[in-house]
Amino acid sequence: MKSGKIPNQVLQVGFVFLLVGTSMILVRQHFIPESFGELGHYRADAVGVIASHEIQFAGWQACMECHEDQVAAKNNSFHRTLSCETCHGAAAEHASGEAEEDPPLPTGRALCLTCHRYLVSRPTGFPQIIEELHEPAKLCHTCHDPHDPTPSERPESCSGCHAAIARVKAVSHHAPLDCEVCHEVAPEHFLRPRSNIPRKPFERAFCGNCHAAGVDTPANFRGVDLTAFEVPKVDQDTHGGTLLCWQCHYQHSPEAR
Repeated sequence: MKSGKIPNQVLQVGFVFLLVGTSMILVRQHFIPESFGELGHYRADAVGVIASHEIQFAGWQACMECHEDQVAAKNNSFHRTLSCETCHGAAAEHASGEAEEDPPLPTGRALCLTCHRYLVSRPTGFPQIIEELHEPAKLCHTCHDPHDPTPSERPESCSGCHAAIARVKAVSHHAPLDCEVCHEVAPEHFLRPRSNIPRKPFERAFCGNCHAAGVDTPANFRGVDLTAFEVPKVDQDTHGGTLLCWQCHYQHSPEAR
């Protein structure tokens, strides 16, 4: 290398830095809003833009002024987390008296199915129906009060809400067992299921009530006579080591894996 000559590698790196720096300047000048950064990592002008939008929603508090009974019923029901305008549409003009027509009153099944059509991705226990099978000739509000949709009767079994689990258990060795044999279910669960989750077994000893070697199969385990069934037995001191039973056996279909 001759003295005084800049290596090509340095020139190349310098060109890259120059290109990146120029690009950043151009992006800052032409693509990043001037107010960006005034309120943290946001565009400050967005506050004014949002404030300039016409108010469309009144909020359930405004509905309460004229519809006290309906709002009170909703706020104490399974629909308590929903705003009135979730089902009736934006009602700011109606609340202020400016609207010529009342908010829409849903009468078909389509709106209810937005939340209650069966989807496997929805959380277990969430009320869902298969549209073609669940009272297809009836409108939802024929049987369910939209403001207080508590079923008029308790479902005959847990499958009313836990259909997927019930179908699996029905063809397993645990089919003869009622859900409450393994789950402690408070009466409040049938009124507010998401707020009163049934208690699940949390230790190996529970499964050992039926499956531990040297333990007689109980004739009355939570109201069920298990002596009529061939119950597999294991030595819980050596079987599975420190693993919990349900790490290898799915409780609702406990075939060995």
